[in-house]
Amino acid sequence: MSALATVDRSAPFPGELIAHLEAQIESSRRLLQALIEQTDAIRAHEVEQVLLCLRQIQVEVAGRARIELEREQLLERAGRALGLAPDVVDLNAMLPLIPLEERRPAQALSAELKGLAKEIERVHAHNRILIRQELAFVDHLLRAMSGAPQGGYTADGAAGTPAPVQMATLDFKA
Repeated sequence: MSALATVDRSAPFPGELIAHLEAQIESSRRLLQALIEQTDAIRAHEVEQVLLCLRQIQVEVAGRARIELEREQLLERAGRALGLAPDVVDLNAMLPLIPLEERRPAQALSAELKGLAKEIERVHAHNRILIRQELAFVDHLLRAMSGAPQGGYTADGAAGTPAPVQMATLDFKA
């Protein structure tokens, strides 16, 4: 008896997987767009826009919790239909449950989703680096303005904590 003969085809799966993948892709595109806008705002030093993008990202991540729940339910149902544990079910395992005409579109959507996930990860990591750089610069400025000691190298190149640097400030009032 082949593996296909043991598949429970009563699972309400046709069309559902495609719709779910499309929902994930739409959400991923919105998340990526917010991250790209955040990159631009960080580079332009637009604090309010950075915060607005952060709120958009938080809203999208919260919405993705619902999509993730739907994904888990699909995997559980597919696992039951296939006689597999949900944690080992992937798109290739689900193919017997999907009508032939939906298999290629599902595979294409899955590949697009994986690409979006990698790009989201890349842009998010880049934004974290940019924000750390900005915060390090602000920290440096605040320490320099306050005369607080800073780590690093001294004027003669020796490692250690140099003497506080006094910054001159300009008073433009006459």
